[in-house]
Amino acid sequence: MEATLSKPRSDPFTAGEKQALVKLLVDDDPEVYRAIRGEIVSRGRPAAEWMRLYSLCSDPALRRRSQEIVRHFDRGEADREFLEFCQRNGEDLDLEVGCWLLARTRHPEINIEGYRAVIDSFAGALLDIIDFGAEPEGMLADINDFLFRRERFQGCNRDKATPGDGYLNQVVNERRGDDLNLGLIYLFVCQRLGLPVAGIGMPGHFLCRFQTLREEIYVDSFHKGRLLTKNACIRFLRETGRRYDERFLAPISPRQTLLRVCSNLHQVHARHGMTEERDRIQRHIIALSR
Repeated sequence: MEATLSKPRSDPFTAGEKQALVKLLVDDDPEVYRAIRGEIVSRGRPAAEWMRLYSLCSDPALRRRSQEIVRHFDRGEADREFLEFCQRNGEDLDLEVGCWLLARTRHPEINIEGYRAVIDSFAGALLDIIDFGAEPEGMLADINDFLFRRERFQGCNRDKATPGDGYLNQVVNERRGDDLNLGLIYLFVCQRLGLPVAGIGMPGHFLCRFQTLREEIYVDSFHKGRLLTKNACIRFLRETGRRYDERFLAPISPRQTLLRVCSNLHQVHARHGMTEERDRIQRHIIALSR
């Protein structure tokens, strides 16, 4: 995302300037477009509202370029909102709200309440399916059948992971994601159902843990809800070259979870050579690390 000037010019365009800028905005010369775009962006947020008037016009070139400018401002505003959220809240921040605000920094057009309603609908459907008097394995099997067979959520190819696999809205759209975001969907559904499920930030892999006074079961959402014992998790750690530490299987705080989401995105953007996006996410990591 292109950065705005540190101190945008606040003086409005005259009617004549607006007419001239609109004509030049669709110039075939990329250099002309960049110069005009820079001039419009330098005037700050009021210019975005003016450009929004052309974002649905019939001229394809003008529509596309005005949408690009509006999106630039909307993403900047979403970035500020997310950073303020991080600075305003502590370890027990609202993780789901944070994930949706983060998604909006990349996709400012999304309707957060609409996506939350989708998660609500998953939980609502499961209320009619789950026998809450059954053993935990039975309840988890019902959730797994719903999310991974009926709704078809699945893990992405780790070697070909894209930024889309790390933003919650795109994971909902595509029904595909990394271990962390699939685990978050599982976690948010279980929270709505009132089940004793927590996120476990095991090194190299995110799990959910269902725990009662009698037992604990680990759920691997990346592998279609595979159920694991504590010993199986310990074996995984050892097989990946890590010594077991009981902290690895302890619940991770909401803030640390959101930081991990951002860290994953930072790595993916860097791997794809998306330096502007990588640097943007770096600012989020710094805010969450304070």
